Amino acid sequence: MPPLLPFLSSGSSGSPCASGRSALTCRMRCGDACAHDEPNTSDNEYFGDVATGLSRRGLLRTGAVISVAGVAAGASLGTAGAAAAAPAPAVAGLGARRGHGGGTGRGLDFVPVEPNTLDQVTTPPGYAQAVVMAWGDPLFKGVPAFDVDKQTPAAQRKQFGFNNDFLGLLPLGRGQHLMVVNHEYTTEQMMHRGYDAANPTRDQVEIGWAAHGLSVVVVQEERGTGNLKPVVGHRLNRRLHTQSEFELTGPVAGHALVRTKADPRGRTALGTLNNCGGGLTPWGTWLTAEENFNQYFANGSTVTDPTTLARLKRYGAANAATERKWERFDDRFDLAKDPNEINRFGWIVEIDPYDPTSTPKKRTALGRFKHEAAEPFITDDGRVAMYMGDDERFDYLYKFVSDGKVARGNDANARRRNRDLLDHGTLYVARFLGNSSQAEIDGTGALPSDGAFDGAGVWVPLVSGTTSYVKGMTAEEVLLFTRQAADIVGATKMDRPEDVQPHPKTGKVYVALTNNTNRGAAGQAAADEANPRSANKHGHVLELSELGDDAAANAFTWNLLLVCGDPKDPNTYWGGFDPVRVSPISCPDNLAFDPDGNLWISTDGNALGSNDGLFGVPLEGSKRGQVKQFLTVPAGAETCGPWIDEDRVMVCVQHPGEKTGASVDNPASQWPDGPGSVPRPGVVAVWRKGR
Repeated sequence: MPPLLPFLSSGSSGSPCASGRSALTCRMRCGDACAHDEPNTSDNEYFGDVATGLSRRGLLRTGAVISVAGVAAGASLGTAGAAAAAPAPAVAGLGARRGHGGGTGRGLDFVPVEPNTLDQVTTPPGYAQAVVMAWGDPLFKGVPAFDVDKQTPAAQRKQFGFNNDFLGLLPLGRGQHLMVVNHEYTTEQMMHRGYDAANPTRDQVEIGWAAHGLSVVVVQEERGTGNLKPVVGHRLNRRLHTQSEFELTGPVAGHALVRTKADPRGRTALGTLNNCGGGLTPWGTWLTAEENFNQYFANGSTVTDPTTLARLKRYGAANAATERKWERFDDRFDLAKDPNEINRFGWIVEIDPYDPTSTPKKRTALGRFKHEAAEPFITDDGRVAMYMGDDERFDYLYKFVSDGKVARGNDANARRRNRDLLDHGTLYVARFLGNSSQAEIDGTGALPSDGAFDGAGVWVPLVSGTTSYVKGMTAEEVLLFTRQAADIVGATKMDRPEDVQPHPKTGKVYVALTNNTNRGAAGQAAADEANPRSANKHGHVLELSELGDDAAANAFTWNLLLVCGDPKDPNTYWGGFDPVRVSPISCPDNLAFDPDGNLWISTDGNALGSNDGLFGVPLEGSKRGQVKQFLTVPAGAETCGPWIDEDRVMVCVQHPGEKTGASVDNPASQWPDGPGSVPRPGVVAVWRKGR
């Protein structure tokens, strides 16, 4: 077997990314987005100085937030309703919190894992681990076991897909759970021996189609451990892939811009693409996010209509051939032949995992962009708010609030009563205001004189049902081309907003801002209080509190919980905690909470030269901000998921061994099967020994 490739440290040759990602990962995961100009060319102004000299509470009390919202968006909002003229009423200050949310560090009593470059999942002393499922494992009886040299499209459609990302567990009872998993993208060089990227075969392309998508697998608790075992052949097991049927629902369903030759009604799309993060609803369904869908569609430069071309550019569609060459085998991936097919991707998708015969729904009322995830929280009056990030440099943070109230429960009756809940509501985009002078935000990450990066903000409405609040755009256009609508109303450009998680007890919302090395570059947006570092390669985590602690509020306050990087760097920040006692963390991506209310952060593209990992951090009390590393993933891998409950910690190990120059014939990892094997993305469970 060829020797393992050497570890490529941050900034090594062959990688266009300032983070620790390899050039191969950049090409296959997001279409080399970091190597291209940002699609957001808007000149949105940041009103950092408006709040100078005011506390966050005072800013809200005086109604200044609302005044600024009017300045920022008033010229662009339509006149279709009162909400357009007044995004929020004047307010008198924050109400009482819902109560103590935990998050004081209880449950984080492990010895932190040291940064490393080992080709393994490394956990603290006293913990055991096992692989629950990996690429190619069968979901159904009679399906062949994985063999890298004997792959077929038919087998892959019934096997666990590639590059698992979001992970969730839904209860079944008697020690069983429904494990729901996204399969974000494929890396054909790591899947096929002798793969020729310029000339893929039809079988290789169809295996890629089948390895994308989603898996639903029943898993059984293993007695005496925290491990989970797949129940192969269970009636609820399911694979959804690029050829599966998905229903378009909500305001855009049937619109002329989602009609195609194959679907002239514009209501049935084939497949889901580049599913990154996700979420679970209180009524027992699964939300999955379509992220870098743009990279699958070829020949954007052939489009001559200037409006269509501008829309394609704003979403980063490929000008010529795509990396995987799918357009050679299916015309729907060729924009010259089917320009509307791309509009059927970029949505939040809702699935009922308890019903294997159900058709997944693409919920168009939640807007179309590069969704990282969708995470719910119930408003004070019983509606549902969905928080969403658009994962691209200089893109935006969004919120959707339903019109209808949530029917309680997570049984079949509740799912039936809530089945159209996400088709009707209001979509907002965030505008952030700092409460320090913009002159104090010098781009280094040094704290302003008040000792915190903080401020207030507003949710600017974009669309509600058939009412557009964006001048020059219909409601359907706002939902189809949400990025352009947010540009018009002056949303705040953020440093890659990825996972957005409301705390299940306090309602505070946490936003992972992964990185943005172009912040402050010539011609780009300068550092601001919500994104305080130029050339931001390590990212930060933002904490947002809705006005009155109500997820339906139109205004909020915010602060930065973490400014990530090497704790020895004085321009990092750890929630006020002593940097000498924290683990270094870089490029926060997915977020989760444990039963004690602590925040857990997984990383993607560690720019500190070590493997990616999973970290726990208390949110309250004397330990607030004490980041502790719980695990690291193998060489070349990204930490995805994660899932934390009373019995186990789970992560998806994505793209192990995905380094520049790696292939099936020249692997850069031997995880999880050991010597002589090819690396396989997989799900790992970790538990305390002797539990």
